[in-house]
Amino acid sequence: MFWSRSKSVVGLDIGSSGVKLVELKERKPGDYHLLRVGVEPLSPEAIVDGSIMDSSLVVDAIQKLTQETGAKGASCATSVSGHSVIIKKIQVPAMPTAELEESIQWEAEQYIPFDINDVRLDYVVLSEGMSGDDSMEVLLVAVKRDKVNDYVSVISQCGKSPAVVDLDAFAVQNAYEVNHDLDPNKVVALVNMGAGVTNINILAHGSTVFWRDISFGGNQFTEALQREYNLSFDQAERVKRGQQVDECSAAEARAVLDSVSAEMASEIQKTFDFFAATAAEDSVDELVLSGGCAQTPNLQSVLQERFGVRTELMNPLRRIHYRESDFDSQWLESIAPMLTVAVGLAVRKVGE
Repeated sequence: MFWSRSKSVVGLDIGSSGVKLVELKERKPGDYHLLRVGVEPLSPEAIVDGSIMDSSLVVDAIQKLTQETGAKGASCATSVSGHSVIIKKIQVPAMPTAELEESIQWEAEQYIPFDINDVRLDYVVLSEGMSGDDSMEVLLVAVKRDKVNDYVSVISQCGKSPAVVDLDAFAVQNAYEVNHDLDPNKVVALVNMGAGVTNINILAHGSTVFWRDISFGGNQFTEALQREYNLSFDQAERVKRGQQVDECSAAEARAVLDSVSAEMASEIQKTFDFFAATAAEDSVDELVLSGGCAQTPNLQSVLQERFGVRTELMNPLRRIHYRESDFDSQWLESIAPMLTVAVGLAVRKVGE
């Protein structure tokens, strides 16, 4: 299900802070046009740590988005991340496709820390005959079955078909590849910062080589502002976006935000250290940030100074065409980074 790709789908990013919807039309291979886009905020209690806690709130948000945007597609693609997701690159003996399909569950049991009956499994063969030996490299993905079912259920309750379930990290990679030319000589870290989880996907030689989800995101910034200035969640969110609330100005909040940005940098550093210790590739050459949290004031500068490499904010609509009469370009630009996962999902296909 994770790899099912040639019917278009509506990209539906169901995140902790809100639901993002993107519908694209591919006029010719690689030439995408934006048809519909929308963002609907969610209450903090709707999704906690990537798990749907109040499905009715999520269903209401999806239905509202669908109606307001006029999204026509009946099939949707969504994605998951967090502790319920396991991604492993494994080596298995070379074997025919049919035989691998039969044996993959047994192979997976050696690497998955969950009961194999409690997960949804998928895999893709990355390469065969590595280093001249009689083995093949396989990317194995496992997600807790109940988590997948929860996300599938809310889409079904909206009268839509949940045609594709992907992973946030891979959706971000799809969005990046649609909008950038891959440089085989660069090691690029795609860092997608959501409200509750940050996905890190490291690309080298033009392909993905390392993944990790960390439980650190926009909520940490919001909670720090709440504690420091005795603000409500909504007030802290507004301050985080650079607005003034009562006596708390954006300038006054800067020290608090920079402190949390430094913590975020430390968490990312741990991932990079682990990557450097376990991978054959060189160190990271470039950071590409996405997600709503990536727009936190001064965060990009803090990370660039910490890692000493080029750091940019991804625009997942960079090469997506749209009619300016259909959309407010300033609004699209302001929300673009938080649309990254939804764009990456919208370029998927059913049955490809």
